Amino acid sequence: MLSRIADTMYWMNRYLERAENYARFMDVNFNLSLESAPDAVQQWKPLVMITGDWPLYESLYENVEKEKVIYFLGFDPQNPNSLYNSICNARENARAIRPEITKEVWEQINYLYYFVKEGLEKKRWQEKDPRLFFKTVKEGCQLLYGILAISISRNDGWHFGKIGQLIERADKTSRVLDVKYHILLSTPQAVGTPFDLSQWAALLKSVSAYDMYRKKHGKLTPLKISEFLILDKVFPRSMYFCLIEAEKSLKAITGNETGFTNSAEKQLGKLKAELEFADINDIFEGGLHEYVDGFQKKLNEVSVAVYESFFSNTNNQVPIQNQNQ
Repeated sequence: MLSRIADTMYWMNRYLERAENYARFMDVNFNLSLESAPDAVQQWKPLVMITGDWPLYESLYENVEKEKVIYFLGFDPQNPNSLYNSICNARENARAIRPEITKEVWEQINYLYYFVKEGLEKKRWQEKDPRLFFKTVKEGCQLLYGILAISISRNDGWHFGKIGQLIERADKTSRVLDVKYHILLSTPQAVGTPFDLSQWAALLKSVSAYDMYRKKHGKLTPLKISEFLILDKVFPRSMYFCLIEAEKSLKAITGNETGFTNSAEKQLGKLKAELEFADINDIFEGGLHEYVDGFQKKLNEVSVAVYESFFSNTNNQVPIQNQNQ
């Protein structure tokens, strides 16, 4: 497959996954804000922090306000990682490889593009309750995942798309897990209180993990929630599961069953092995934030290795976004 097509499939899926995750974050965070004290800094700044966009936000806005954060993450054309820009970039990548995708895929991406464009024009972030907008984007992306799954042949292009989606998903799961580091409780005694547990529950809901977690573990505890989102082998949004599936697609592309033949296989295999033999107690002892931060850096190295191994000869590479540590 031409590296240009593989590169574009990879980034189309990354941008779609990014948009869906931003929609998730804001939908759940808005719900949580209704149950919390009206402190915009404590409630909304962590959301910007974990997406890696805080330096840009700080350069554009003087203070943290709910409406400004929703605009910045959801609609701001100046934020390259905003939901709006992610959908626009996904559509541009899809347009560049229009002959390689199906009519149904193109129509759904087009629908999402015009929906978010209308949202910007009609200033949906100013609505009293913008959750319906974000819910529609999330469901639109999920519908597109289904269309991609049933209408695209499992060739190299499809596998590059899955790798892009899974790397982005692992990154966003790690970032939403890190949100608890940035949300400060009023006192150390507040740990384990209903308010603290409601934050952990919201964290699970932001990655659609609440029901599966309760089915497996029942009681909400920080240790078990972190273990579920980092190390679970079968939950499709856990960091470890994403790496397992990404490696399967990578090996389907290279045809290699053992060892590694390029830096992408090497870096991805090393990171997957680290999670395979990780213990949640050791992670907590060393610091959850520090572990997640290190994971994000290593995942970025995997992304760079994929580019160097397969896409470095293409001239239309979209720069890696949202890798701030």
